[in-house]
Amino acid sequence: MTQDAILLPACALALWTIVVLGLVPFRRVSASLAGRTHVKDYRYGESANVPGDVSLANRNYMNLLELPILFYFVCLSLVATNRVDQTYVYLAWAFVAMRVVHSLVHLTYHNVLHRLMVFAVGNILIAVVLLRLTLSLL
Repeated sequence: MTQDAILLPACALALWTIVVLGLVPFRRVSASLAGRTHVKDYRYGESANVPGDVSLANRNYMNLLELPILFYFVCLSLVATNRVDQTYVYLAWAFVAMRVVHSLVHLTYHNVLHRLMVFAVGNILIAVVLLRLTLSLL
């Protein structure tokens, strides 16, 4: 197992984050062209006037910048300490899958219970990876 194998899931999640970022202006412009929002609704971020389906893309983008910071930290730490193994790579891909599914649920049919379950599994995965790394460093 090469040490850079852990960087593929990290790159995949970073690319997914860019895709979701692209949805933000798309949804905002579409809503503006349809007369559902106005430029002033975004002056200080998003006002209460922004419809939920428009603000979801921005909220999901923020989600992809919150918890995944731990994922990127772990991936880089694994490379730096030469500890990458097959288990870490599988767990990393599972975490990325959970983040993508979380986004898809959030951005499409938005069932909060489904989103919560996928989010929880992702949290458990990153906690396991972080705990395993921490224990290996002791």
